[in-house]
Amino acid sequence: MKIKVFVFSVLSLVSISGILSAQTIAKEELSFLTSEWKGDRFSDGRPKVADNLLERAKKIGLDDAWQVLKVMGYVNQFELGWKTLNDEIITGRVVTAMYMPTRPDIEKNIKDRGIKQGRVGNTNSWPISVLQKGDVYVADGFGKIVGGSLIGSTLGTSIYTKSGNGVIFDGAARDVQGLDEIKGFNAFVRDFHPGFMEDMVLMGLNTPIRIGRTMVLPGDLVIAGKIGVLFVPAHLAEQVVSTAEFIVRRDKYAFEVIKSGKYSSGQLDSEWTSDIKDDFIKWIQNHPEEGKMTRAELDVIMSKRTW
Repeated sequence: MKIKVFVFSVLSLVSISGILSAQTIAKEELSFLTSEWKGDRFSDGRPKVADNLLERAKKIGLDDAWQVLKVMGYVNQFELGWKTLNDEIITGRVVTAMYMPTRPDIEKNIKDRGIKQGRVGNTNSWPISVLQKGDVYVADGFGKIVGGSLIGSTLGTSIYTKSGNGVIFDGAARDVQGLDEIKGFNAFVRDFHPGFMEDMVLMGLNTPIRIGRTMVLPGDLVIAGKIGVLFVPAHLAEQVVSTAEFIVRRDKYAFEVIKSGKYSSGQLDSEWTSDIKDDFIKWIQNHPEEGKMTRAELDVIMSKRTW
């Protein structure tokens, strides 16, 4: 009797929360997994990192951002080994998709349910329907290349139209020439292949996924550049970007004063004296293009220096 009651309770929870709806997890579960995030959320529970932070993230050093995360204990956030269409930097809020090798019974059930829910096309188009401006479609395609092309130029156009962004696939993409004609679009993939997607099915949409050595959650801030892809937990996005911005300013300041002979590299790599701090603030004031910073703000960020 107790077992029957337990099973009924679990099935009821699944039905009510919509855990099985369109391959997604419940909003409550996503909120639980990202509970450190205290800001706004999308209707599905995804953390909503601010638009201005997405733009600021394009100007920071990916190396610096990774170092900030690493010293905070987030050591599984960076993945390398990508092929890209161009040098366009991608930053945005993650929408995740998890694919698996298909099997006929599962794929039939998923597609039948998808049709009842208003889904159209193959399952690799379903994540596109939930994209919003500033999102990045990130897919675990289990590294499949032959038969692993998740998009071509048609879906690529749809993705960029909805999100204004590119894609990151642990898998492949096709139609390189067509994709490359989408101005502002970039694709980080394991490889490009002329074939279509075969024997793959979407098993998770906006669920936690694995991309190489990283764990990725919906709503993460992704920064993708020449050296690789960094996934920043949403609740750390502001801190990581702000600290990385300061490192960029500090490095420019350091290059200038070292060349002039005012300070040595040893002085600047050690704990800053009050004179150096005052000099840096004057430098910031003389370089408005580098943003603003007060002495009090500098003292705070230097007190937390672990990079």
